[in-house]
Amino acid sequence: MSVTRRYTSADLARLPHVEGGRYEIIDGELHVSTQPRVEHQYACSQLVGALVFWSQRTGRGIPIIAPGLVFAPDQDVAPDLVWISHARLATALDAGGHLRDAPELVVEVLSPGAANERRDREQKLALYERHGVQEYWIVDSRGRRVEVYRRAESGFAAAATLAGEDMLTTPLLPGFACHLPSLWAPPV
Repeated sequence: MSVTRRYTSADLARLPHVEGGRYEIIDGELHVSTQPRVEHQYACSQLVGALVFWSQRTGRGIPIIAPGLVFAPDQDVAPDLVWISHARLATALDAGGHLRDAPELVVEVLSPGAANERRDREQKLALYERHGVQEYWIVDSRGRRVEVYRRAESGFAAAATLAGEDMLTTPLLPGFACHLPSLWAPPV
């Protein structure tokens, strides 16, 4: 009989620092990934810019890049980007500055590799769904598309797959719009 180790947030503090390494725990399982690529970071930056512009105009909340999102000791992740309302943020932070409550919106930009993609599409989707995230965007900078999942009565439902010249909008953020081609890094 084999025993699988369940990692917790306390274990993260004891792990050695690895330059460019990123540690996350989902359902007690430790996931290690490497520093994101330029295309990944470009898409994140463009989305942050669009969300900052909308948030400053409306005053309803803020976007945060790669926050610590700790739902439980064995549920400790760092999504690429979140948007959280001021009302929710007022009670979501712990003493260490980590989010303990679900933000309204979580964005993950896919990193290369089947394991990374599976984690974002399956494990993180299920995690965010269980903990009350209202909307989840999976950004595929290589495939140049965005998948949108919205909370429905029974959990997340696929709401849209956007590509080409589509405009990314959401009822969660009335008046927000981001032209998809603006997310993709220009050719070098």
